[in-house]
Amino acid sequence: MAARAGLTAERVTRAAAELADEVGFDNVTVSALARRFGVKDASLYSHVKNLQDLRTRVAIQAAGEMVDLIAEAVAGRAGKDALAAFAGAYRAYALRHPGRYAATQSKLDPAAVADTTVYRRTGELTYGMLRGYGLEEPDLTDAVRLLRSTFHGYASLEATGGFAHARDLNTSWDRAIDALHVLLENWPTKASG
Repeated sequence: MAARAGLTAERVTRAAAELADEVGFDNVTVSALARRFGVKDASLYSHVKNLQDLRTRVAIQAAGEMVDLIAEAVAGRAGKDALAAFAGAYRAYALRHPGRYAATQSKLDPAAVADTTVYRRTGELTYGMLRGYGLEEPDLTDAVRLLRSTFHGYASLEATGGFAHARDLNTSWDRAIDALHVLLENWPTKASG
């Protein structure tokens, strides 16, 4: 039955990513996916090991999609322009693909992603943008955590309708990027901390 359905690991992963956007990443199950294909659960186990493997595959696919979007947005840009492009692509992906985005935030087994390059590429892209601000370790790591927290928090609150004030969300977003840019240009040093 799986052969007649044309199932492959890639097709199963793509369908699981689409399902995640529809019902939420935490609600993706092998049974729900099997129903989507009109097959029995067992038919999927020749393409994925188990639910954790399926979710890891979705996370890797989503992370790849997201880094591709960000890389395209920041290409040829520097400073505040790169920061705004990076942030905008991040936010757009999180809002357009809520289930896939949630997958990118899940904790993965390092052994399960050891052979992938997507996370290394994400780090290189992020650290590269921040080096443009003259940051070096350990400040780079601190700045990455600040940006990720800000972008994630804003997109998550926006997605759930958490901003009740009448002020335009895009205006607030732009002001947040302005503030982050000023902070990154004036990153506190150990001596001033």
